[in-house]
Amino acid sequence: MRIRVGIVAAALCLLPVASYAQYRDGAPQKADSTVVLTLEDALRIALSENVSVKVADMEIERQQYARKGSYSALLPQVNGSGSYQRTIKKQVMYMGGGSDDEEGGGGMAGMMAGILDPVMYYITQIIQAGGYMIPPYVAPVKPDEGSSSDSGFAVGRLNTYSAGINAAMPLVNAQLWESLRLTGDQVELSVEQARESRLGTVTSVKQAFYAVLMAKEAFEVYKEVYENAVENFKQTEMRFNAQKASELDLTRAKANVAAAIPNVYNAENGVMLALWQLKAVMGVDLDLDVDVAGRLGDYADRMLAEMHDFDDITLDGNSSLRQLALQAEMLAKTVRMQQYAYLPTLSLSFAYSYNAMTDDFQFKNYHWTPYSFVGLQLSIPIFSGGKRYHDIKQTRVQAAELDLQRINAERQLKIGIRQGLSTMETAMKTYEASRQGLESAEKAYDIAEKSYRLGGSTLTDLSNTQLVLTQSRLAVSQAIYNFIVAKASLEQTLGYDFRDGAGNASLTNPYEK
Repeated sequence: MRIRVGIVAAALCLLPVASYAQYRDGAPQKADSTVVLTLEDALRIALSENVSVKVADMEIERQQYARKGSYSALLPQVNGSGSYQRTIKKQVMYMGGGSDDEEGGGGMAGMMAGILDPVMYYITQIIQAGGYMIPPYVAPVKPDEGSSSDSGFAVGRLNTYSAGINAAMPLVNAQLWESLRLTGDQVELSVEQARESRLGTVTSVKQAFYAVLMAKEAFEVYKEVYENAVENFKQTEMRFNAQKASELDLTRAKANVAAAIPNVYNAENGVMLALWQLKAVMGVDLDLDVDVAGRLGDYADRMLAEMHDFDDITLDGNSSLRQLALQAEMLAKTVRMQQYAYLPTLSLSFAYSYNAMTDDFQFKNYHWTPYSFVGLQLSIPIFSGGKRYHDIKQTRVQAAELDLQRINAERQLKIGIRQGLSTMETAMKTYEASRQGLESAEKAYDIAEKSYRLGGSTLTDLSNTQLVLTQSRLAVSQAIYNFIVAKASLEQTLGYDFRDGAGNASLTNPYEK
């Protein structure tokens, strides 16, 4: 029986060794490749590697490019053009417009056409017989016998070429100028959205960092519970061998060791999961071997002083309200831009082109003629079917909706601030009570342990005091954790920006209200 009990005891003692071998004396045993991070280190890495921060920075860059591109509307827009046309049927031009009975001189025009048509035809024949080129834009139709004023001249050439450039730029356009101001506001909105992303990243990193500290505290507590259970089992076994303890006590001691092992495994797994979460929000490789420096107790002494930091708080730095204010300003400018649509616009235009018209494809003999102009164009809006009017009404309704959203958001934020302060105050009170309870629990456990070794108390008494001690230690750690997590959320709500003038992460440079 004693041999069997000894084997079981040895097995129970060796089971969790692999689980907590890397954690001794309350601190992890660091391998050579392990990177130990402080909170400042974690924030600095996250602000440069986190995906959401990178996307926000790229959005700012995109909006800046869009803003620069919008200014091109103020500059001349220059375009080149080229065209070719093949005439299928030439246009015919007539001289005069009716019979001799028509009022106005139609009869004279018909008479002149009857005289000029044969003359022009025979002149053309003579020119062609002599090897000369027909005048470029006139090809008279051969007069038919008995022709009248209905005959005409075919005008144009079969091939028409044109190439040139044209330019235009606005001179007076109030609507365009106001739209350019809107692009500047859009850049500011993107900057504020990027700031909100950074604030959210900072809060996530801090909470993940604190979660690792809390998991390590829980691991240390359960590891100590396990070690105490093993030590008590050894003491009980010695007493059992000396026939001073019953087999029931030995079985209970063994059961305490077995019950402590799952807690050690779960606590170790909690540490690993918390570290993975921290690495995820930091934006680093999940396989990177990292650990965190410090303990939750390091934040306990600062709780009272940090509560006074929130005595005078405002929502001036809140990113959500800032974005709503920027959006309201943009809507006001949108209304002005839509109102400017009623104003006339003035633009300058210029064109220069070369043209050629031929009946063949002998390019070297082409005669190119230039054509150019410069002009002003005045556009006066008169009637659009009520579109401009209704656009303005729609934007004003949107602005009213945004104002209601701002009021509701401010109300919700104030509630969140009160909840955060209440949580911090409750955590601080809980910490004070738990700390006093921990002192009593530690003293009670020491007394019970010594009494058990001397045979003055039972194993059940010792187990009960161990349970109270464990709960007290976890309560102290949980109170500190609740305080600093609530503080991190409150700092995000108030818009405390943890970046110094050089853009580096700094916990000592909060956003100036």
